[in-house]
Amino acid sequence: MEAVRVQQVVAKDGEVLVRGIPYKKGQVVEIIVLPQPMIATPRSHLTVRQLRESGLIGLWKDRYDIRDSAAYARRLREQAQKRGDIDYDFTG
Repeated sequence: MEAVRVQQVVAKDGEVLVRGIPYKKGQVVEIIVLPQPMIATPRSHLTVRQLRESGLIGLWKDRYDIRDSAAYARRLREQAQKRGDIDYDFTG
């Protein structure tokens, strides 16, 4: 048995239209539909000029709660770690 691979994008929920297969009218075929994993589109890299002009540099410079960025990052890590330290006691 010869397999033919056709990839289509589902344009309408629950429907796929397949054209251009090498079979004749009246021929019996079996169709197996497998979803393809979503592929992340590659991100483009910014040049230094684009990064400077993007407004990202200095975005948080006026934040009153982030005077020391290292201390702020350390505090966030500690808070995240505490959330993971929940003691589950199922001995009941």
